[in-house]
Amino acid sequence: MTTENNAAAKKAEKLVAVKGMNDILPPSVPRTERLPDSALWQWFESCVRTAMARYGYQYLLTPIVEPTALFVRGLGEVTDIVEKEMYSFVDSMNGDRLTLRPEATAGIVRAMNEHNALYNGPLRLWTIGPMFRHERPQKGRYRQFFQLDVEALGFAGPDVDAEMILMARALWRELGLVEGRDVRLELNSLGQPEERRAHREALVAYFQQHADALDEDSKRRLHTNPLRILDSKVPSMQALIEGAPRLIDHLGEASRAHFDAVRAALDAVGLEYRVNPRLVRGMDYYNLTVFEWVTDQLGSQGTVCGGGRYDGLIEQLGGKPAPAVGFGLGIERLLLLLQELKVAVPSAAPDAYAVVPAGTPLPPVIVALEALRTAGVRVQQHAGGADGPGSMKSQFKKADASGARFALVFGGDELAQGQVTVKDLRAGSQELRPLADPAAWAGTLRA
Repeated sequence: MTTENNAAAKKAEKLVAVKGMNDILPPSVPRTERLPDSALWQWFESCVRTAMARYGYQYLLTPIVEPTALFVRGLGEVTDIVEKEMYSFVDSMNGDRLTLRPEATAGIVRAMNEHNALYNGPLRLWTIGPMFRHERPQKGRYRQFFQLDVEALGFAGPDVDAEMILMARALWRELGLVEGRDVRLELNSLGQPEERRAHREALVAYFQQHADALDEDSKRRLHTNPLRILDSKVPSMQALIEGAPRLIDHLGEASRAHFDAVRAALDAVGLEYRVNPRLVRGMDYYNLTVFEWVTDQLGSQGTVCGGGRYDGLIEQLGGKPAPAVGFGLGIERLLLLLQELKVAVPSAAPDAYAVVPAGTPLPPVIVALEALRTAGVRVQQHAGGADGPGSMKSQFKKADASGARFALVFGGDELAQGQVTVKDLRAGSQELRPLADPAAWAGTLRA
């Protein structure tokens, strides 16, 4: 094959996305696998903005690329994320070790430390963005995935722990999910470091007595992070885990009082939950309240939202000691749940579709459509190619396909009279409307 042929072959090669990193496509574009479309994403994000605003949380964005040391220090060197899953590289310009962020909390804390953001008092924050983990792609788990992350920094009381949980419930309700049926709340307390140390010693002693029953991952974690053994999903390990010492039995008076106050707040508003003594976090900076919202609708990927208090992280990442609590939510997994439950999603279709016959002068059409859009009507204009706009039949077919209820027909006779025909595509009825003041009848198109 000649050099020219080689070049042509390379140019013609069809490029595809990186495995485990997906395109979020509009509803009108066919998808090769069952992934949420962009209309569902947009609606979800609007529900998030509504819920966050009700609770007084502010939006922020942090970089996708952070220093590798941020996650090593924040997540711990012996966590699966740092050991196996991070996309890390060396900056060819200056030799810095950088990482595509695998989660959002560390970056938010880094930003608040860097900008001395807590100097004037506590902050309530939220963000949405892509995260990256090099793991085996499967339903609801991808190498690039999007996360909603919510953090309250500088608040020490159990009231904000309860607020976090209730804000998640408010989001479920906004999305049409029913707590207790579609999603369920599980709670635990991790206590304080000294209480966890006592529990850790009891765990190590217990698992050492049953070392022969441990799988390889659990043996590796026994002296580095024994709490993670409680997360094991290995079937043969479940009876052993069930008999392990419980952290809740090692809590002191202050930790119990904090947990009881969180529960009392949830009880007061009638939110049902289950205290799960095996609910833990693998990172040492977590303390006191931890929680998860879980579902039975997604198979083994049952957790849709997880959070808790992490009073040690701000200092661990170089800031002045300050309390913090937050939660993270995997968006793809939650959208799969919405699809599984067939939750009704508001239509993203336009209100009206503009049918423009061949030969129609464009300026009066554009003036009318812009006036309608300014009045809040979603209007899609038919656009022709080099051969013109196409037949009226083909335009009405596209109007039907758009999902619009109304067609605006800009015929020559109507324009000569300063009018447009408004056709109800569902009922089949039609009437003339004046073009002199489209805003006066714009509201009828949004009905």
